[in-house]
Amino acid sequence: ISPDDVQVRSIAHVGADELTFIGNPLDDATVQHVYHWNGVTTSRRTQVDGVHSVSGGAPTLIRSTSLLIPGVSMSAPGRVPIASHAEHPLVRPRVTLHALGERRIATALLLPNGHDGSKLPVLLDPYGGPHAQRVAQLYNAFLSSQWFADQGFAVVVADGRGTPGRGTAWERSVHLDLVSDVLDDQVDALRAAADLHHEIDLTRVAIRGWSFGGYLAALAVLRRPDVFHAAIAGAPVTDWRLYDTHYTERYLGDPTFDAGPYERSSLLPLAGQLTRPLLIIHGLADDNVVAAHSIQLSSALLAAGKPHEFLGLAGVSHMTPQEVVAENLLLHQLDFLRRSLPVAG
Repeated sequence: ISPDDVQVRSIAHVGADELTFIGNPLDDATVQHVYHWNGVTTSRRTQVDGVHSVSGGAPTLIRSTSLLIPGVSMSAPGRVPIASHAEHPLVRPRVTLHALGERRIATALLLPNGHDGSKLPVLLDPYGGPHAQRVAQLYNAFLSSQWFADQGFAVVVADGRGTPGRGTAWERSVHLDLVSDVLDDQVDALRAAADLHHEIDLTRVAIRGWSFGGYLAALAVLRRPDVFHAAIAGAPVTDWRLYDTHYTERYLGDPTFDAGPYERSSLLPLAGQLTRPLLIIHGLADDNVVAAHSIQLSSALLAAGKPHEFLGLAGVSHMTPQEVVAENLLLHQLDFLRRSLPVAG
C-alpha cells in the first residue's frame, strides 16, 4: 500500500476498502504528509512541505503546519480552508535546515536575528532519542532555540540515529547501546555544521536537553569534554534500570539476563570523569523520569569530588506548565551558559 520510498509514521484511519496514513520520504524526515489508499492506488493528499495530520476518513479534515508560517491551518478536500487567528509568537525563528555528513543527519541551525557574521559560541539543543524528533518543518518547534540564539549563540539541533522517520535500520541502530551512535551523531553534525558556517566557534560549545535530551547532554560533557565545554541536563535519565520497563527493555533488553547494556548506557560510572561545568535540573514531582535519577547522579558526582550545580524544582513534574517557572528556567540556563562560556552581551 505504501510507496517503497515512504516511511509510514502512523495509521490515521482504516475503512472497509480504504486507508489513510501519515508518512514521510525516507530521505527527509522533517516533513510528514497525508497519504490515502482507495483500495487500488495510493495518493499523497498534501503537497506543501510541512507537518500534516488528519482527522476522519477519506480524509475529512487536514491539520497543517510549516516552518515558515506560525500557527495551524485546517482544511478539507473541496472546502474553504479554516483561517487561523492565533497570535503570532514574539520570537521569529530563523532556521536553516541541512542534511549533514555521510549519514545526512537532519540538522537545524539558528543564528541571532540581525547577526553580523562574527564568531559565536555554540549551543546544541537536541532530544536525540527514540520516538521523538526535534528537526521538523514546524515553526513553533524552534521558538526556545531561537530565543537562545538571540541571546548570542549559534544553536544546532540534530536528529541522529535512533530518532524516527529514517527507516528501520536507523531506528534500530541504538539497540543495546544508547551511547555510541547517539553521541557520535551529535559530534558529527556539529563539526559538519562548522564546516558550512564560519560563525560556529568550536572552542565554545555547550549542550542542553530535557528527558532523553538531558541524558544526552550529561553524557556529552562526561564522555566528550574535548568537544563539549558545558552542559545543562534537564530531567535526565541517569540509570536506565530506573526507567519504564516497557520502554527500556525494548532497547536495552532484560537486565536479568544481560546487564551489560545497562552498565554501558548509565551515567553513574562516568561521574568521576566530569571536568566541565554541569547544571542538573529536575522536577521533584516528576512521575515520568523520577527525581531519583538526578539525585543519584549528583550523589555520585559529590562522592567523586566533582563540583556541579543542581536545581530541584518543588512541585514540578516532567515538564512545567507554569509560565513563571518556565520563564525563570530559561533565564537560569542562560545565566549558567554565560558563566560557563565567554558569551557576548
